[in-house]
Amino acid sequence: MIKTKIKKNDTVVSIKGRDRGKSGRVIRVDHKSGKILVEGINMHKKASRPNRNNPQGGIIHMEKPMPLANVMLYCGKCKKPTKASMRSLAESKKERFCKTCGETM
Repeated sequence: MIKTKIKKNDTVVSIKGRDRGKSGRVIRVDHKSGKILVEGINMHKKASRPNRNNPQGGIIHMEKPMPLANVMLYCGKCKKPTKASMRSLAESKKERFCKTCGETM
């Protein structure tokens, strides 16, 4: 199991591969395999046979999971990819924050 500070619906930026520099919203994080599914990044084509949902069949464009190491969180204040860290608040609560600017994520 891999620990990560990236959660569903976060905005991330790809830092490796052919989609380097593109950003998207996280759809799913799989901690067990260390993979992440991001909207609009790592798109692949898949041939589909005709079925009820797609009566014509054809080629479908879909996202494929990619390693967690290939993405970084995007800070809205810094306007760039950044590392996140945790800090504790009163009463055993924690929050994520940007290491560059200190903004809460």
